[in-house]
Amino acid sequence: MDALSLTFAALADPTRRAILARLALGEATVGELAAPFDLRLPTVSKHLKVLQRAGLVSQSRKAQWRPCQLEAAPLKDIAQWAEAFRASWERQFSQLDTYLDELQREPVARATGRGKRHDK
Repeated sequence: MDALSLTFAALADPTRRAILARLALGEATVGELAAPFDLRLPTVSKHLKVLQRAGLVSQSRKAQWRPCQLEAAPLKDIAQWAEAFRASWERQFSQLDTYLDELQREPVARATGRGKRHDK
């Protein structure tokens, strides 16, 4: 599996996204990462292995502790990948804005007698 696919697969799980959000605040131990969840340490460790395989998390050794750190490079790769679609989605949002504006003006135009009449 390519690196981008590994990153997307790792981010597909809400628990792993929450772990990354916590690590964005600073390093943490597995126990600290497990605290907000109703999960056992081995389950959190499995989530961390997925994140490590995707290159999103690393662990260092400080005495008996093995704190985890966020590795942001794969997130930058996702941002660059998504950027390629920006022009397309901005054009689509602009078209949607125009359509919604037309829908909002239509009842006002009908109420004032300036709307389109569809007599059959």
